[in-house]
Amino acid sequence: MKNLTHVQTKNMPQIKLITFDLDDTFWDIRSVIINAEKNSRAWIEDTLGQKIKWGSFDDFMTMRADLVREDETLEYDLGMLRKKTILHHTHSFFQNDEERNIFINKAYNFFLHERHQVSFYEGVLPTLKALSKKYQLGVLTNGNADVGKLNIGHLFSFSISSVDVKSNKPGPAHFLKAKELSGIDFKNTLHIGDHPINDIKGARNLGINTMWFNSQNLDWKLDEEPPIEFKDWSKFTNLLSSHYE
Repeated sequence: MKNLTHVQTKNMPQIKLITFDLDDTFWDIRSVIINAEKNSRAWIEDTLGQKIKWGSFDDFMTMRADLVREDETLEYDLGMLRKKTILHHTHSFFQNDEERNIFINKAYNFFLHERHQVSFYEGVLPTLKALSKKYQLGVLTNGNADVGKLNIGHLFSFSISSVDVKSNKPGPAHFLKAKELSGIDFKNTLHIGDHPINDIKGARNLGINTMWFNSQNLDWKLDEEPPIEFKDWSKFTNLLSSHYE
């Protein structure tokens, strides 16, 4: 900041609220979901005492797509989509609805526990702790991760998931809800995420400042104005101070 002129600092946005995506921004989601899926299937088979024909990955994705076509709310309600997926594979093992529903809830809770076995990218936790002392922080996720289950909930003023606003990013609902909860204008908000469309484009469409977590070294292809980007969380604070007041 010392090297910036008065005019430069005057034109820098003053950030009061920083919002974050979760999956692939704070941790690698692919490895988490693969392990959760594998462990959940083993738990289901052990609990039922039966082997299940799970099918291929393509079968799995086709089934989920079919479920979403039947009920569009499953597009944003990943918890219910997971329960319907479990039901698809296990309904024939139960004689009555009560037993089946109890099992499905237990199986879902097991999956949810496994889904929260994440390994934070290096630098995430110390960065969040430092930022929470200066800024209001919030979470905007299309997934069903809960920061309260990850021992970082106390660092955030709010956490908004797709099921909360019945919509997915890049739609405006997450961002509008964040503005409502925080009372902070978009011009004083900074959103951080890994997804070029869901996070960066979605926020930009509303005039929100953005920084792109680009751990995969992807090229920016959406327009002629590439966002500020970073791939190392330990360098985030210095990058933030060099671009925002």
